[in-house]
Amino acid sequence: MSAYMDTIIELLNEIKSEPRERLHQIAILLADHIAEDKLVYLYGPGGHSNMNATEVFFRAGGLMHISAILDEGTMISNGALRSMAIERTPGYGTIVIEDNKLGEGDILIIANAYGINTACIDAAVEAKRRGVTTIAVTSVGHAEATPKDHIARHPSAQNLYEVCDYYLDSKVKPGDAALQIDGIEPKMGSTSTFANAFLLNSLMMTTAAYLGEKGIEVPVWRSGNAPGGDEWNNRFIQRFKGRVRWL
Repeated sequence: MSAYMDTIIELLNEIKSEPRERLHQIAILLADHIAEDKLVYLYGPGGHSNMNATEVFFRAGGLMHISAILDEGTMISNGALRSMAIERTPGYGTIVIEDNKLGEGDILIIANAYGINTACIDAAVEAKRRGVTTIAVTSVGHAEATPKDHIARHPSAQNLYEVCDYYLDSKVKPGDAALQIDGIEPKMGSTSTFANAFLLNSLMMTTAAYLGEKGIEVPVWRSGNAPGGDEWNNRFIQRFKGRVRWL
């Protein structure tokens, strides 16, 4: 437990030590967008990457303007091997963008730790073709270390951080799992969930800070399991119901 904790803290400190210009640039972009009462879409194409989409969606402390794309295709709940096969299927990410009717003036965050799979690359390419501003939350190092001919790669061998307009580097190391256990050959203890959650929540809070500086009320979800949560959230439900697809 201690070794795992030290590894996670080291990773988060590595992310924190990066220059903040890119984070603040993206936060200002989101703040200006939300100030116009526009939604920010968040897609986590891939098995465990789907958790990224739910991390800051309909979550206590999360911005209400986040609209997660919870496409069933790559959900592990429909079968882990099926999920992996679909995230490697050319054209699937394109279908997801089409199905969610993203277009000119929209903003899409694509959160995928490895940033090489066909679904995430196709989604980014199709979104940009439609005039969507794209933001990747991904590991540059993991993508760069993955051979160009790896079976999981998009046929073009492109990396998500290169395809999108902006990116935040999660610093996840190749292979994701970080700890070597005596007597066990593969490493254990995945790190990407911590890194992505840290980056996404940091981005949301920095965005909210910019909105606050402008004196703009920022609708934020409260926990429905805490006193007053339902009453608070119900003030805003009708404002977003029907606009946010999976609300």
